[in-house]
Amino acid sequence: MEWMAVVLFFVICGVLLLGYPVALTLAGTSLIFAGIGVLSGGFDPSFLNALPSRFYGILTNQTLIAVPLFIFMGIVLEKSKVAEALLVSMAQLFGRFKSGMAVSVVLVGMLLAASTGIVGATVVTMGLLSLPAMLKRGYSPSFASGAICATGTLGQIIPPSIALVLLGDVLSSAYQKAQLSMGIFSPDSVSVGDLFVGAIVPGLMLVAMYLAYVLAMSFLSESAMPDSSELHQDTRLKLPKLLSSLLPPLVLILIVLGSILGGFATPTEAAGVGAMGALILALSQRKMSISRLREVMLETTKITSMVFLILIGASIFSLVFRGFGGEELVHGFLSDLPGGIFAAMLIVMLAVFILGFILDFIEITFVVVPIIAPVLLTMGVDPIWLGIMLAVNLQTSFLTPPFGFALFYLRGVAPDNVATSDIYRGVTPFILIQIMLLIALAIWPTLVTALPDWLYG
Repeated sequence: MEWMAVVLFFVICGVLLLGYPVALTLAGTSLIFAGIGVLSGGFDPSFLNALPSRFYGILTNQTLIAVPLFIFMGIVLEKSKVAEALLVSMAQLFGRFKSGMAVSVVLVGMLLAASTGIVGATVVTMGLLSLPAMLKRGYSPSFASGAICATGTLGQIIPPSIALVLLGDVLSSAYQKAQLSMGIFSPDSVSVGDLFVGAIVPGLMLVAMYLAYVLAMSFLSESAMPDSSELHQDTRLKLPKLLSSLLPPLVLILIVLGSILGGFATPTEAAGVGAMGALILALSQRKMSISRLREVMLETTKITSMVFLILIGASIFSLVFRGFGGEELVHGFLSDLPGGIFAAMLIVMLAVFILGFILDFIEITFVVVPIIAPVLLTMGVDPIWLGIMLAVNLQTSFLTPPFGFALFYLRGVAPDNVATSDIYRGVTPFILIQIMLLIALAIWPTLVTALPDWLYG
């Protein structure tokens, strides 16, 4: 009945394409297949007895407590207009230079990624504030749209990232499972903090590659951006204003990441500090009221509920998939590939990239990664390197049509004179840049592993 596991996976992808809710699709379709399997004698119903303990484990998972805290932190910073102040200051700082506005967008996107980690909030904020200004100053719609969408997705790879929190939890379980399957009964662990450290160098590399592309376009393409600094003669920036907009988020970033990197706090504890710090920052700038706090808490609850509901649906899917023998099928397929680890990683990376066209990163993290990660880790793949490779690959899912969420976010706030085709054309070079980073990390894994090895041995 192993073929039923394959059919189940593709049926779920098809139902998702029809627009049904992800969590209900995962749970409902899996239970229907389980019922068919029980009636036909090809599925052992005892697998479903593990569901209550799975649900309880999800809701009491200490690592996943960081998710609502980081979400709360990001939404508070969005509501307190930190992004708006940053963008105005950076635009005034670099505005007198050619490509200055685009450089400002990339740098502000990097800072927002390190302080909020929420792709939707960053893309919407940057789209509302910078896209009209860039179009007014002569930037082409495709280039401006691509720069905003791509920099908005930096929150996927630059810590503290919600994607890395979710990946870290999944990989931790997969790593322990892989070691137990190899007869190691005192297994090592991999934590969210390890992924945060491993993501620092790749995240900075991606920012540098974005900046290099922006600067190259300023010299190579006359139509992409304005070539006259006369448009920016009004951009005079006073040092106090720059410091007042730049220092608060920087201090918050240093406190959150510094406490994790220094070993003073776990990611969950650091998330609590970050959430409280963001609230204090908003209150100090008089940007928080009771009504706004209510909005922040309501939005945090909605996003957190969505994540946990998808996780519960993914747990049902994984149990049914295992009950049909799907894990053994995947393990045999990847293990028997000619080329060993290289071929297995190549197939997995291609599969994740293609699935990114139709699935969100949360679904891929909870549905696909638990299936393929134990196999790759059993073959000897470094867990931190695997986590960062998956994170960079999943970042492309926000930019790849037809279901790239960053494209939807920007389309919702972009002016009418920006066509959807402009947005698609604009993100294509940035997708290629992300693929180039993936290739670089595959060739030189020490770009990921060197910093964790140096800090933690």
